Amino acid sequence: MFKRPLPGWYWIAAALIVLWGAMGVFAFYTDATMSDAALAALPAWDRAFYQARPGWFVWVYGIATWGGLLGGIALLAKRRLAIALFGVSLAAIVVQFGYVFLATDIVAAKGAAATVPFPLLIAAVGVVQLWLARTAAARGWLR
Repeated sequence: MFKRPLPGWYWIAAALIVLWGAMGVFAFYTDATMSDAALAALPAWDRAFYQARPGWFVWVYGIATWGGLLGGIALLAKRRLAIALFGVSLAAIVVQFGYVFLATDIVAAKGAAATVPFPLLIAAVGVVQLWLARTAAARGWLR
């Protein structure tokens, strides 16, 4: 029996997911290694948030971004591990932004229009990544 090749859109989607994940890891690295000068240049609310956030927050941010990047790499390698990596990444996204929106006054300080859209996009991408990995596994594309 001949195995059908994966559709071209799969490879494009997986490559875009890897690029998205790399941007996330870069943002995480920039945040985790912020210099005192860069911290001092932040607006007052951002600086206060950065200094007051709990230690676990950085770990959750790292898990969210690294999980997404590694999940994308797993998709390119056609591995079922992508499902678990995207699931962990999505859970970390929910915890991360749950803290930001429920434990801080970010919306009151900056407004919903400035603070809500990008986290919603990040969460939506997380959902799509997980859906794609599950769909690929169900179609037998992942091993």
